[in-house]
Amino acid sequence: MTQLPPLLLLHGVMMSGSAWSRVTPLLAPRYDVHAPTAAGHAGGPALTGRATVAELTDHTERFLDDLGLDAVHVAGNSLGGWMAIELARRGRALTVCALSPAGFWTPGAPDQTKRAGKLRRVRQLTRISAPVQPLALRSATVRRLSMRDIASHGDRLTPAEARKSASDLLACPAGLDLLSTTESIAPLDPVPCPLTLAWPEQDRIFSADVHGVTAHRLVPGARHVTMPGAGHVPMIDDPEECARVIAAATGV
Repeated sequence: MTQLPPLLLLHGVMMSGSAWSRVTPLLAPRYDVHAPTAAGHAGGPALTGRATVAELTDHTERFLDDLGLDAVHVAGNSLGGWMAIELARRGRALTVCALSPAGFWTPGAPDQTKRAGKLRRVRQLTRISAPVQPLALRSATVRRLSMRDIASHGDRLTPAEARKSASDLLACPAGLDLLSTTESIAPLDPVPCPLTLAWPEQDRIFSADVHGVTAHRLVPGARHVTMPGAGHVPMIDDPEECARVIAAATGV
């Protein structure tokens, strides 16, 4: 039997491996897919001390080591996109597809703090509304409005998927540390493997006209593509397009 190429999927901050639940079945026929939950996130390995992107990437390397995998195809969203780039820097990636990657900012400047502030507000509103979520999230309108900062079509999630997303967000001990990190993506030139940066057209967190411009400067060898109609977490808005973009990036 022909062995399928390994593909690692990395989720965004305050999410879990289940963020890929609608994309994984589309990729599974072509890849050996792994979608772990990051350290310091709901269901992921525990962390000691302050959470950093470097430490989460260390944990991801150990995950690959435990599987006996050296270099793999990697796709990630937001924080996961940043980690995918760092795995490439460390020689662990065959290809990278980063969907709206975090880290293309100046630490402490508005291109970081304003975006992190939006995610903090999402977390705060989710915590405040927790008692009524089981009932409220039955409404497609509520799902769409409550997720408007991260998705254009939050109503496309089922009520159960929306509740899981809220639960993951509130059960992420590393979240606040990561939202206030002083880390950023260092220049990467030349790129160590084929690297695609995919920018959702309706992203309210990391936009192509701000963070994509920085990415062009820091990683000049990357290929940039646009994902039409999608928000910051395109796995919610258009899982089929996510699968297509990832497959194209791997060249498999």
